[in-house]
Amino acid sequence: MYHFLRTGACRSSAAFQQKLHSGLLVALCCSEDTLMITFQSHHRALSRIPCYTIIPYVGTISEQLEPGTLIVLRGHVPSDSDRFQVDLQCGSSVKPRADVAFHFNPRFRRANCIVCNTLKNEKWGWEEITYDMPFKKEKSFEIVIMVLKDKFQVAVNGKHTLIYAHRISLEKIDTLGIYGKVIIHSVGFSFSSVQKSGVSQFPSNRGDISKIVPRTVYTKSKGSPANHTLTCAKILPTDCLSKTLPFVARLNSSMGPGRTVVIKGEVNTNAKGFAVDLLSGKSKDIALHLNPRLNVKAFVRNSFLQQSWGEEERNITCFPFSPGMYFEMIIYCDVREFKVAVNGVHSLEYRHRFKDLSDIDTLEIDGDIHLLEVRSW
Repeated sequence: MYHFLRTGACRSSAAFQQKLHSGLLVALCCSEDTLMITFQSHHRALSRIPCYTIIPYVGTISEQLEPGTLIVLRGHVPSDSDRFQVDLQCGSSVKPRADVAFHFNPRFRRANCIVCNTLKNEKWGWEEITYDMPFKKEKSFEIVIMVLKDKFQVAVNGKHTLIYAHRISLEKIDTLGIYGKVIIHSVGFSFSSVQKSGVSQFPSNRGDISKIVPRTVYTKSKGSPANHTLTCAKILPTDCLSKTLPFVARLNSSMGPGRTVVIKGEVNTNAKGFAVDLLSGKSKDIALHLNPRLNVKAFVRNSFLQQSWGEEERNITCFPFSPGMYFEMIIYCDVREFKVAVNGVHSLEYRHRFKDLSDIDTLEIDGDIHLLEVRSW
């Protein structure tokens, strides 16, 4: 789930944990100026290949790749590297050469770029080239490949890098190959099928899910309102979400320090932007307006108080959204501010302008996205 992130220890006292997938443990750690999300291995959730893997490496993938599976590679680019590649293969045959469903090939000669392709029946298809190069010689890296229903989504060092549509069925992929001039410290797999069902597979950190009393969330679209049930440990099922935006939902508990909202979706391929608002249902004041604008790569934040917009905030290290990408946005409410992370990477803080946090009880989402799941706790 929260996959594009750096591993590390949570040192803040203001931390809470939620088990993910079939055992990944995520910790949301709130410090003075950042929201940090970290993985810890739990049982067999993140199986690993031993450190300092010998290259070339060709190994069988222990389980079937499914939507939600994560492949995490950590390594180092040597100073003399001209290229390396990570291949998701259909077997390990050399003659004839096995099909390669996903060929991920950073190149350092001439123009630095990443070339992606598919090898089928010993013939390469058309190349898809990314010139926004995240790799540097003599620098360490972390590659996270997330398997989605219709594509692979890749992030490098916590930043979204590219999307590659499936050309070969996932069921045929059973081998990982790593070749070229690269040093690999570790490879990890997290096998999960989070997109098979809209109902959460997550165990609750508050006890047995069957003992949790459901709370009602009110949602409406352009048609008539509908009632849905949402608990702190359950995701609102995909098939229950409003099929058309805007999406409006009453939070299961009003906002306050420690409260969290998680939004999962896919950005439309021709998206110009979308908006996520946390507001007071009573006064209609918008306490937090998040407005990613893809056409200008701006992540605008603001508040609408007493019938008037305030001053926009736009400063951000890097714009976290791209057309067609899958995203998971976490909004965490702290005493002084909201903290926002996208795909596991801290993006921004927004100081509270609306002071009555307990009056914030409504979530609205609209714009150029396909909404998949929403939850809060």
